[in-house]
Amino acid sequence: MAENKQEAKDLKAVNQITGFQLFSMTTSMVMTVYGFASFAKQGATAFFFLFLAGILWFLPVTRAAGEMASVDGWSKGGVFTWVGKMYSENSGFSALFYQWVHITVGMNTMMMFIIACFSASLSLPAMYDNLWVRYILILIIIWGLIALQQRGTKFTGKIAQWGFTLGVIIPVFFLLFLFAAYLLTGHHMLITINWHTIFPQTWSGSVLVGFVPFILAFCGAEGSAPHVKNLKNPHAYAKVMLALCIAAICSDIIGSMSIAATIPNDKIQLSNGIVFAYGSLASMFHMSGEFIQRLTGILLALGVLAEISSWVVGPNAGMHEAAKKGYLPARFAKSNKNGIGTNVMVLQGIIVCIVGAWLTFGAGGSKNDISFQTAMSLTVAIYMLMYLMMFAAYFRLINKHDDLHRTWVASRSKFLKNLYAIVGFVLTAFALIVTFFPPKGYSVAQQHTYLMLLIVGFVIVFFVPFIMLRYHNKWTKEVKDAGLYDED
Repeated sequence: MAENKQEAKDLKAVNQITGFQLFSMTTSMVMTVYGFASFAKQGATAFFFLFLAGILWFLPVTRAAGEMASVDGWSKGGVFTWVGKMYSENSGFSALFYQWVHITVGMNTMMMFIIACFSASLSLPAMYDNLWVRYILILIIIWGLIALQQRGTKFTGKIAQWGFTLGVIIPVFFLLFLFAAYLLTGHHMLITINWHTIFPQTWSGSVLVGFVPFILAFCGAEGSAPHVKNLKNPHAYAKVMLALCIAAICSDIIGSMSIAATIPNDKIQLSNGIVFAYGSLASMFHMSGEFIQRLTGILLALGVLAEISSWVVGPNAGMHEAAKKGYLPARFAKSNKNGIGTNVMVLQGIIVCIVGAWLTFGAGGSKNDISFQTAMSLTVAIYMLMYLMMFAAYFRLINKHDDLHRTWVASRSKFLKNLYAIVGFVLTAFALIVTFFPPKGYSVAQQHTYLMLLIVGFVIVFFVPFIMLRYHNKWTKEVKDAGLYDED
């Protein structure tokens, strides 16, 4: 007994992390660059949307997720466990499925950004404008990354670390330097920032849909919540998440305003607007704008490639665990020699390819880049289903299960915890609803295309887990017969 306690103590010591390490791990999931151009399209209103997403939504997400992850026995499985314990295991699987499948859509958004960056950097517009070339490149990227992930999570961690440093940290700080120099040298900004322009001029759906990329920028932080138990000082979790929130908001402001201030709104390209912002700013300071544009475009593409590699591993690990409980056929419960659920990754890759074809060829070529906008909106709509279930589970936890022991609590005030749950749920519902409004500037035909792609994709995804649950008993038997069932 004493030896077991000592082993558990030693294991806890090995897994302990500092607040800075947790900050670094979560930063790569939250701080992104592919949404900067979408932010810039909103002009000064970006400040208002950043406040909603960064303060009123992100903080409730991290508070709720952190408390649920710290409940004894809940640190493994994420939303599958949290929702499952509060409602039913089947509900937990639905939440996990929405979390897993949203990234199959989100990967297309990121891959479109990567292709657009390479297209701008290499001066080969056909890479993005030619739909067949774009789709073939999507296939190459996703299957290439899936092949790389078979070497294990340690290798993935190295890709994520180097890619994030080269493709996000360095370009963002360089952009900060250029933009600061632009302002300090008295250059004229193309937008006006004051109390009148920060708030939306109208509250129509076509304006409020601009909230979509901002909410997407802060998604994913719940993935690091299970590490709250590994912190040397669990009480530091709230400070780490607040610091992350501030850093993400600052990064988004720098990225979006540098584009909005230097490129006319109607000239901003959603997929690669940030690349041209580097070239525009560099040219003003007698640098080689073309060289800077090419270099940063490649670095940004590498950074997002690294981000996709992390998303290939993370959500698939949860789905692999669900497969061991009979929520997928037995073949998906198998692992390779490195402990990787290869078949789950292949399934994800197939879905990514189907969604990619649906968005690429369904929207066609358009100066408004309907494919990119729809990919973002569909990603948010699906992910919000998971967050609605997560906040509902948190609300039930704090009001009906105070007896469950936690390592960390969002607040000592029950009122404040309920406020986190309610505000988080309401803003999540709001984000879900506004995704179904076409952005302003779309023609009637473009609005029809946007809504058709979005609604059909959303309805299919919404009902898939209910269909899968009908086969749960059959698949559970298959997994048990194969000796792959996880009793934990």
